[in-house]
Amino acid sequence: MFYQLMSVTGAVLVLIAFGCLQTGKLDRRDRWFNILNFVGSVLLGAVAVHDRRWGFIGLEFIWAAFSVPPLFAKKGAR
Repeated sequence: MFYQLMSVTGAVLVLIAFGCLQTGKLDRRDRWFNILNFVGSVLLGAVAVHDRRWGFIGLEFIWAAFSVPPLFAKKGAR
């Protein structure tokens, strides 16, 4: 039950980020977009580790890694 809750929470966070991107509420450089992606993908990655799903482990932790650089980029930098 714990891992189900983790996976649903992670998926919801990633989908919120994607939905906000698609509707123009967030930009790919926005801090909140990258925080939502990072936290969501780390949660999904942790569930993938628990289930030993190697493809999803790679996908989720690489997804999380792509979310980190924009969090430390200077404001307005492209």
